[in-house]
Amino acid sequence: MSVWSKKTIASLQVEALGEGQVTLKRTLGATNLTMLGIGAIIGAGIFVLTGTAAAQHAGPAIVLSFLLAGTGCLFAGLCYAEFASMIPIAGSAYTYGYATMGELVAWIIGWDLILEYLFASSTVAVGWSGYFTRLMADLGMPLPPALSNAPFTVEGTHTLVPTGAIINLPAVLLVLVLTALLVVGIRESARLNNLIVFIKVAIVFLVIGFGFMFVNTANWHPFIPENTGIKGEFGWSGVVAGAGVIFFAYIGFDAVSTAAQEAKNPQRDLPIGILASLGICTLLYVLMSLVMTGMVPFTELNVAEPVYVALNSAGPTLAWLKYAATIGAVAGLASVVLVMLMAQPRIFYAMARDGLLPPIFGKVHARFQTPWLATIITGIVAAAVAGLFPIGLLGQLVSIGTLFAFVIVCGGVLVLRYQRPDIPRPFRTPLVPFVPIMGVLVCGYLMWALPRDTWLRLIIWMALGISIYFLYGRRHSRLGIAEREAAAKAALR
Repeated sequence: MSVWSKKTIASLQVEALGEGQVTLKRTLGATNLTMLGIGAIIGAGIFVLTGTAAAQHAGPAIVLSFLLAGTGCLFAGLCYAEFASMIPIAGSAYTYGYATMGELVAWIIGWDLILEYLFASSTVAVGWSGYFTRLMADLGMPLPPALSNAPFTVEGTHTLVPTGAIINLPAVLLVLVLTALLVVGIRESARLNNLIVFIKVAIVFLVIGFGFMFVNTANWHPFIPENTGIKGEFGWSGVVAGAGVIFFAYIGFDAVSTAAQEAKNPQRDLPIGILASLGICTLLYVLMSLVMTGMVPFTELNVAEPVYVALNSAGPTLAWLKYAATIGAVAGLASVVLVMLMAQPRIFYAMARDGLLPPIFGKVHARFQTPWLATIITGIVAAAVAGLFPIGLLGQLVSIGTLFAFVIVCGGVLVLRYQRPDIPRPFRTPLVPFVPIMGVLVCGYLMWALPRDTWLRLIIWMALGISIYFLYGRRHSRLGIAEREAAAKAALR
């Protein structure tokens, strides 16, 4: 068989209609999907990255950085919405690549998505542990440093150095608890996510509402600080650099598409979930960044807890809100981990059903109707990574993996529009070819801006993945087996 063999849209649509115990359970509506998107997006970006990106790159113009990154995500989101409505399969970008560019590209995307979902869940779990440890200390119950930090830190770009700690136990326990919940069922997981999203969005609204009363507009001038002479340090290049940094804040909206086979009406509800969650979160990010840079000079926000610093500037009046914001961060980061842990097993599930991974990844629990073994494997690996490695080693890998998937999806929409313009599309990406081309260019530009070491890690990761494909995936591919059998029958005629 050719590595460029494609699955037909018709076969994918038949697969999406499959019902019964061996398939995933359809229980999610548009509201649940939107909440899943918000749950995945609002986390480290709004509680951590806003301050550091403003202080190091963009100043008050971090607002423009959010709009720039959000625009790139909008282009990608519109392309995801077209694919998700047309091919409502759990595999997300992996399946879209299989339909448009062939099996090898699909494998590359599926392998790449591990960087986004599995490593993102570990990365955010480490961030959650930091906030949780601070909250416990504030409550008079400090955790031992040896059990709440990674045993390694990073010097330079890649050197691991022992810290003296044993394990980041809070991060490990969070991942394992959420993994158990995801095994039990998607409906129960969605309900917990809805509750967490309500809590953290309510706290974000409180911070925005009360924070605006303490804004000093003088802190917004100059809105775009003058460039220091170094690329990426303020000026317009700083705005662009800031967009690359806070792009991590948008990671997660595409996770909605991995729940396609658990959506009640995927053709209608998936585009709503993707685009509504992206729009709501962009608005909240812009308002939050305006408040934070208005309450204190942006130079004071280069800390791990910028929201706390901004609220602290208001004195005792908002003392209660500082603690509420910490609780919101703990809740917010937990829901991000939940959605990422939900997304990765569904990628594995789709790849295993196509024969590219061992059948164990495609097993569906007879009672819970979840990909339980893939979920457990994902949870164990994510827990180990979260417990042993520092956040700095993982964050940029997550960003480049996500951007790469976005580029493929935007390119796939363009390819399929020209190859198969006749296919029914319940949701159509507007302004084609402009939107997909801009999606490729914006996301590609943000990839290019990432450090060279990050590119090197991506290349090594991809080389490992391609080796696995040729050693296992290509030989066991169901599409490949079917093509070989068809060729053998034709030869006998």
